[in-house]
Amino acid sequence: MTGRLSGTAALVTGASSGNGRAIARRFAEEGASVTVADVRKDPRLGGDPTHEVIEAAGGEAQYVETDVTDVDALRDAVEATVDAYGSLDVMVNNAGVERQLPIEEATEEDFAWLMDINLKGVYFGCQAAIETMLEQDGGGTIVNMSSIAGIRGLANSSLYCTSKGGVTNLTRELAVEHGENDIRVNALNPGFIETAMTMEDGETAGGILDQTPLGRAGQPEEVADAALFLASEESSFVTGHNLVLDGGFTA
Repeated sequence: MTGRLSGTAALVTGASSGNGRAIARRFAEEGASVTVADVRKDPRLGGDPTHEVIEAAGGEAQYVETDVTDVDALRDAVEATVDAYGSLDVMVNNAGVERQLPIEEATEEDFAWLMDINLKGVYFGCQAAIETMLEQDGGGTIVNMSSIAGIRGLANSSLYCTSKGGVTNLTRELAVEHGENDIRVNALNPGFIETAMTMEDGETAGGILDQTPLGRAGQPEEVADAALFLASEESSFVTGHNLVLDGGFTA
């Protein structure tokens, strides 16, 4: 490892499992001190908690129980990061959920549940991070988790596409709003990535993979590598960008 995040402090929401877990581990491998913020400590697919895996490998990490639908909880996670590590340099708003329903079957409760996690959680995660970064010398970097659903339609996914479309354009707007403050804001737009959430629907997975030129699912570690690029100085002139990782699906 090259220490691309040495001396930085990062907060990753939804970091107990899936893409968030891979991102937290990758950041720690590159020298970041990491706050694992999630509603649950144990990974959905089993194994040791993310912060314990990082510590066992010689890294620095802490777990903070965080419900991203609770604005105060997001602020508490940011505060815990600053208290533990002295700053917040990288914020990754990764926590998200999916529910596939035709629009005629979606209820107000379905809408509220998914938007609270996927869009409200990202919006106020950005707000909490930006408020802290504005007080620091050197700004900071925010990476939001969008999706290919944020740039095109997917069958029976009006709720998910609406939420991720919001994340996609929020990312652009915040980059414009805070570029002058040396705060870079970018997003990842993955296609089908092999996680506990995506593998629950085998029919949808098969349909997407059939249309993916590379002919396979992406892996969380590949998402983590892209997040590392956006979080590091290697992307120092990149902001307001939505980086697609989909094996060619949207091509």
